[in-house]
Amino acid sequence: MAASALAPPSSTWLVGSCMSVPCDGERPRGQWRLSYSRKSCSSAASGKAMAVALQPEKKVIDNNRADTEQRRVVVTGMGVVTPLGHDPDVFYNNLLEGVSGISEIETFDCSSYPTRIAGEIKSFSSAGWVAPKLSKRMDKFMLYLLTAGKKALEHGGITEDVMTQLDKTRCGVLIGSAMGGMKVFNDAIEALRVSYKKINPFCVPFTTTNMGSAILAIDLGWMGPNYSISTACATSNFCILNAANHIRRGEADVMLCGGSDAAIVPIGLGGFVACRALSQRNDDPAKASRPWDADRDGFVMGEGAGVLILEELDHAKKRGAQIYAEFLGGSVTCDAYHMTEPHPEGTGIILCIEKALEESGVTREDVNYINAHATSTLSGDVKEYQALIHCFGQKPGLRVNSTKSMTGHLLGAAGAVEAVAAIQAIRTSWIHPNINLDKPEDNVDASILVGSTKERLDVKVALSNSFGFGGHNSSILFAPYK
Repeated sequence: MAASALAPPSSTWLVGSCMSVPCDGERPRGQWRLSYSRKSCSSAASGKAMAVALQPEKKVIDNNRADTEQRRVVVTGMGVVTPLGHDPDVFYNNLLEGVSGISEIETFDCSSYPTRIAGEIKSFSSAGWVAPKLSKRMDKFMLYLLTAGKKALEHGGITEDVMTQLDKTRCGVLIGSAMGGMKVFNDAIEALRVSYKKINPFCVPFTTTNMGSAILAIDLGWMGPNYSISTACATSNFCILNAANHIRRGEADVMLCGGSDAAIVPIGLGGFVACRALSQRNDDPAKASRPWDADRDGFVMGEGAGVLILEELDHAKKRGAQIYAEFLGGSVTCDAYHMTEPHPEGTGIILCIEKALEESGVTREDVNYINAHATSTLSGDVKEYQALIHCFGQKPGLRVNSTKSMTGHLLGAAGAVEAVAAIQAIRTSWIHPNINLDKPEDNVDASILVGSTKERLDVKVALSNSFGFGGHNSSILFAPYK
């Protein structure tokens, strides 16, 4: 979908001072209706603000429990911006081939830092996706988000013609970020050394985590649920699960959801260095991210975005959409233990996985593929592994891998990008390798871990985990659509 300079997507939408409403007399579905006079329509057409009154009316949709349970949620489109490519198939083929996206940082001079490597995106253009006048001022996390979001629409067959047929009051955007506009924030600090007058006038909106979702919704004219969630590195999974719940509750038919982050800037790198969380294997970047390996020395920062189209099943079938997988459900919990360290017994992770299985109606035996959080940190990898063994045992046929071994840790975008990897595994019946797993940790039995090459697997149910600073845990499940 081409850039629209953030203008309304069709001539039937008149923009007022603070909102857009359909001016064809059609009433949006739901609890509220938009009423306006013929006079207010003509004044809006002449460029003046439209007077809009919100009036309560009876709900069109009955959101009782029985109806909600019947609303199935499917994945009908995917968009990515990653160190391994900006197309879902290119991205996944690189994963299957064991290609590393970790390299030396080039966007700024980090020669004085103990860590000088990252999963940095080297080649990216928002041309054709974001209006040039805005792309010059936007933070990269927003550019990645908007581009991945529009690529997901293209991948899902939501063309301009299809867009005109959608009920946009029932289409929403829920894409989060762990860090927000770090480059805009970093640049503002540098500008302030000279004068506040040098600060980007968009500094405040472009640093907030919600603004990517907001601008994408403005650009598309989508008036359904629109917000962001920020739960550190669990952000994407929280967004995906909440987006699915909006559909299940009958509040939306289509949701764009996922996460985006671009924190490879001086203040972002410096902050994680100060946490002593990063690998310092600068002499061999491709070998630096090594989940479960005995010689791991920390995680590797990454950047990018991942966006899914979640859609109510009947809605997807009516428009003839290709269905890539079904979203079964998920769960979120809190360790309630420490800001950065996992619970020593893995209690929160175990509870999260068990609740996800229960909520989704999935048995332990159903799950045969797990895309683990596994960041390559000393404590995190082992605690997650122990939790997985507690929940699933070492059952034959269970396979576990970590996308981060090749992408690095994409922070708030990680869960969405890894959800794409899980969906691609369902589609292709191939799961990607764990690279750099040369010598597994002593208390890790590698029998359930994927080796150094891709493996064939008919995925029954895929589980994807994401955990974040603050003790945020999230687990989501996908399966082939039947």
